[in-house]
Amino acid sequence: MSSSNDVYQTPLNSRYAIVAVACGGRERCLILPYPPAPRRTDVLTGAELGLPITDEAIEQMRKHTTIKDEEFKVAAEEEKRRRHDVMAHVHAYGQVAPAAAGIIHWGATSCYCTDNADLIFLRDGLDILIPKLAVVIDKLSAFAKQYKDLPCLGFTHGQPAQLVTVGKRACLWIQDLLMDLRNLERARDDLRFRGVKGTTGTQASFLQIFNGDHAKVERLDELVTEKAGFESAFIISSQTYSRKIDVDVANALGSFGSTCERIGIDIRHLAMLKEVEEPFEKDQIGSSAMAYKRNPMRSERLCSLGRHLQNLPKDALDTYSAQWFERSLDDSAIRRISIPELYLCADACLILLNNVTSGFVVYPEVIKRRVNDELPFMATENVIMACVKKGLSRQDAHEEIRVLSHQASDNVKKHGKNNDLLDRIRRTEFFAPILGELDALLDPSTFVGRAPQQVEKFTSTEVKKALQPYETHLATAETSALHV
Repeated sequence: MSSSNDVYQTPLNSRYAIVAVACGGRERCLILPYPPAPRRTDVLTGAELGLPITDEAIEQMRKHTTIKDEEFKVAAEEEKRRRHDVMAHVHAYGQVAPAAAGIIHWGATSCYCTDNADLIFLRDGLDILIPKLAVVIDKLSAFAKQYKDLPCLGFTHGQPAQLVTVGKRACLWIQDLLMDLRNLERARDDLRFRGVKGTTGTQASFLQIFNGDHAKVERLDELVTEKAGFESAFIISSQTYSRKIDVDVANALGSFGSTCERIGIDIRHLAMLKEVEEPFEKDQIGSSAMAYKRNPMRSERLCSLGRHLQNLPKDALDTYSAQWFERSLDDSAIRRISIPELYLCADACLILLNNVTSGFVVYPEVIKRRVNDELPFMATENVIMACVKKGLSRQDAHEEIRVLSHQASDNVKKHGKNNDLLDRIRRTEFFAPILGELDALLDPSTFVGRAPQQVEKFTSTEVKKALQPYETHLATAETSALHV
């Protein structure tokens, strides 16, 4: 982290940085363009519509398009004096552009500055996160296709169940992540600008500025919205944009957090079973005491952050429901914490997901052994059906299988031995007519149903379609590096 007086910047990537500004004894944490973007003094909407804004005022503002460290010091002093953050910066800007000091905040309210800026942050933050999520889905899709045919033991209620495949199980994660992708895309596309609305949303101050010309007020609103990069603005607002918007975005991000924890837990269980592991580097230490351990620390961290992320929407829900009439200020401090946390936490989860899905380690022999331990019990129905085809009584076959299954189960549970059901079947005269078919009846690939075909269809249709808008990002995607 680099520091310069009261401004601290931590680059997230080549386009954005976390910016913390210490001002008036308080710190604001924002995600802003990096390097810092200049003030938008090219947005001369008022002058375009005929307001008496002098060339000198415009020129002075243009000469000070980059906020310097000295201005933050001035703003800190002004805020300490005036107890108002926006007006502190209005005064600071007015000092370096004195010809414009009288019109810098003309007709505006603080929320004209802060809320419109927040909507830009919400939009640009989603523009950072959404392609990263697409990259994770793409990596998982490649993994699913690679292992679409590898049978593995399914689990329901935490107990062995019908076989699936390693790739099919990964598609469960992908399908949920596709829902998150759609949620975030919709939240992003639903965002609209607050625009030029005045102190209580009526545009009264701007109507006065334009001497009652409603058309010019509406045009001003349209121009500001357009130059901020939004297709439309809300027609109705209070002093703020509705905090329901924060709820909408937070819920989408929180839902993604729950997906992260669910995937992380699955990976941790698979690591416990020694079937699939997250990447583990050559010199990585799993435990300071137990040198042999390969702790799934990345997935554990993913669960931890995902759990935090899915709880953050409560802040937005409480803030929205507690708003009074046209606004109250109890929304301000909490949003300065919870909104950056939402985005930063989601970004951390995506970094972890990218890293983990880039280097899954699969152990086919362990998976095969576990399948073979349970498959004889699962194959009993196939054995019974084969007996019936040979003319044997289904009831007699069922009883023979029942007795042998219980004996084999006792052998496993009471004596800790291997499942010997197949050997018992081979030694029992009743099953002589089907012994030649027994190996075929126990082929694991015949127990996975249409799992491979489902993986192919899913990845080539739904996944491919969802990822099409992000082909450029996918082509240049790299594996996220973890430093701890």
